[in-house]
Amino acid sequence: MREVRWERMFPDELEKAFSECPVVYFAYGLCEPHGPQNAIGLDALKAHAICCRAAERHGGIVAPCDFWHIHELGGYAVWSRQAIGEVERSWLTCMPPWVHLKNVCYHVRQADVLGFHAAILFTGHYGPNWEDLKTLVRLIQPYVGTRLYSLPECEANVPGFDGDRASGDHAGKVETSLLWALMPECTDVSRLPDKETGAAPWAMGRNAYEASRRIGERMVEDEVTWLGRKASELLKEYEKSRPSHTLRTFEDVERLWEGVVRPHVPEFRSMQLSWKEHQEVPGDSVWYANWKVPERA
Repeated sequence: MREVRWERMFPDELEKAFSECPVVYFAYGLCEPHGPQNAIGLDALKAHAICCRAAERHGGIVAPCDFWHIHELGGYAVWSRQAIGEVERSWLTCMPPWVHLKNVCYHVRQADVLGFHAAILFTGHYGPNWEDLKTLVRLIQPYVGTRLYSLPECEANVPGFDGDRASGDHAGKVETSLLWALMPECTDVSRLPDKETGAAPWAMGRNAYEASRRIGERMVEDEVTWLGRKASELLKEYEKSRPSHTLRTFEDVERLWEGVVRPHVPEFRSMQLSWKEHQEVPGDSVWYANWKVPERA
């Protein structure tokens, strides 16, 4: 199988891959508890591996994976207290929304400078961050020649899990099946607690016992097919419009962020104190420190 991982390719391989299919995949995720049965890097591992399979099948280049993502702030702190609990060490690799999303702008700049016709921004991390990523793409696309599309991994998981057609969860049967299929060494279902106890430690999905490597393999294939279709659509869109690549300098990114994106950051869902009804994190919780959104954000 030909190499598609940007960081492992030689210059001539990159040039050849670019000339054949000028599509770049950006995979996003983080280290975050996903039950006792999954490696803690599930989100990023899953997203990157699926992108690699899509590039191997359909062409394109996969950028180095970003393992630092949005967590601990606002609704994520509320969720963490409920799902992860009052743990001494969470083993998260996280940052606030305004840092992550600005980094994404720099990733997009690199795609535009290199002349990629299309970029797919693919996040394996759920919660409302993916909605903010879509908002970001909508805001910056008019200033970028590369045609952009962002999505959470579950959007491509069609028709989803056998039976109920579930497309995503957190460390439940869907995510566990996907990682089991992609990297069997990173999933160990023998670590699941005794089902009779009703325990769900480390943010484990309660239906994780239904995970199936076979179903996971089929869902991976479905996602690879979906991404191939989307890449083709973006390439056709580029050929039709032949846009100019104008996001070229660091200063271009800073101006774009300050003038176009930053005014909308307070509205992003990842910046809200809670996602549903108003919920608070008590002052004695380990998740309280970063729960409130700082005014300077």
